Parts: sequence; structure tokens; C-alpha cells
Amino acid sequence: MSDLRVISWNVNGIRAACKKGFGDWLASDGADIVGLQEVRALPTQVPKDVREAEGWHGHWAPAERKGYSGVGLLSRQAPDAVDTSLGAPEFDIEGRLQIAQFGALKVANGYFPNGSGKNRDHGRVPYKLDFYRALFDKLESARAAGEPILVMGDFNTAHREIDLARPKSNHKTSGFLPVEREELDRWLQNGWADTFRHIHGDVEGAYSWWAQRGNCRARNVGWRIDYILASPAALELVKDAFILADVLGSDHCPIGVTLDGAVRG
Repeated sequence: MSDLRVISWNVNGIRAACKKGFGDWLASDGADIVGLQEVRALPTQVPKDVREAEGWHGHWAPAERKGYSGVGLLSRQAPDAVDTSLGAPEFDIEGRLQIAQFGALKVANGYFPNGSGKNRDHGRVPYKLDFYRALFDKLESARAAGEPILVMGDFNTAHREIDLARPKSNHKTSGFLPVEREELDRWLQNGWADTFRHIHGDVEGAYSWWAQRGNCRARNVGWRIDYILASPAALELVKDAFILADVLGSDHCPIGVTLDGAVRG
């Protein structure tokens, strides 16, 4: 049975990404499931060549605020069910989550909040951490029951110093605050695995986001803030994990995992 290729990508606006070749990438990558973050469009605003892409099933969860946040899920196989609620209006109105069931496999596609407030302070850090904890709690019973689960998306946090090019100058920057990193620690200490580090260990220079200034991407001055976490049952199926740093179209690049085809059932 063929392997399952799962991709996560913060597209920084699906309409902008489509103008930069997203449709061609989707047709050529070979993915089975693609989770998108920061879609920033209503379902009717998603370009038709993606919204009605041949051979794909699409599910879109926009924010109430137009042009903001939003997640999308494209899959070769229609999901059995999709849940978009954390049961808290303050999260649900921002269109940050899809939890899709594909047979035995559960895939959570999340756009985790940025901790920076309007004045570039840390005003949204409590909201960000509450989102992390609410999702952790929502998935905990399924993880503890041994279900294979992937949690993928833009986590907006670099976990360790190795996960960003300039750690020393960013200890007071949201995205690398101790309290944010400790929340990722908590996930990893309670049964979740960082699939990229599981496969590649402490490889350096592996980033998924680059600031759109100072030629950061060309110089690889970046951050690894996009992850695919796996529950123990899912980790047993992970054959590879990767970062597609050469794929352009956003300030983030796609990341992914290859799962053993046995997960297809």
C-alpha cells in the first residue's frame, strides 16, 4: 500500500499564494493531505483553480474577521468528519483549527496565535498559551487511548536555540519567550513527538519561516516555527519528515511527513 504524504503550509494568504504558483505546486507535489494556515479568505474567495481542484476535497474554516487568519484542508480522500471548534468563542471566531478524521488517523491543522499585541508587546501571549492548552486538552483522551494523531501547523514558537538563526537576540521576542518554549516542552514531555527532530536529530539551519526583509531567506536567517507533532501511535508510522525550503510563494515554506501506507487501513 502506498505511503501517505502529509503537508502543512502557512501560505500567508491563499489568494496571494495562488498568484505565486500555489496551484501548480499542489498539482505536482504528490501530497495526499495538505493543511493550510493563514488562508485569509472566505471559502468563496479561494481561487477557483484551488477551490475546485480536480481530485481534491476542500474544507475551509475562515475567521469571522475578513482577511484574517483562517485554515484550510485539502485531501485526496474526503475526511470522515471535520471539527473546527475548541468550545470557546474567543478561539473559534478566529478560524484557527480543523480536526479531520481519515479512517483511523486524526489530523489537527492549527494556526496557533502569535503572542505579539497591537503595539508589538506581549499582549497576546496569554491568549496564545490558552489556545495551546485548549487544543492539548481536546486531544488528550484520544492520544491516551492510543489513537494515531498528527498536530500540524504554524505553532508560532521556535522550541530550542537550534530552531532559529539568532537565538541570543530573541530571548525577549514573542515566539521565543521562555513561557512559550515551556509550553512546547509540556507537549513533548506528555507523549507528543516533534517528527522533524525525531527523524533528523539536531541538524542545524533547518527553518520554515524567514522575515521579509534584509534578504533573510536567501541568507537563511530564519526560524523553525512550523511543526508536525505525532502521538505515539502515529510516530510508529512516520517514515520521513522534511522541510521544503526551496518551495516559494509565502514567507513560510511547506513542511511534511511521510506515513506508512498501513495508516490507510
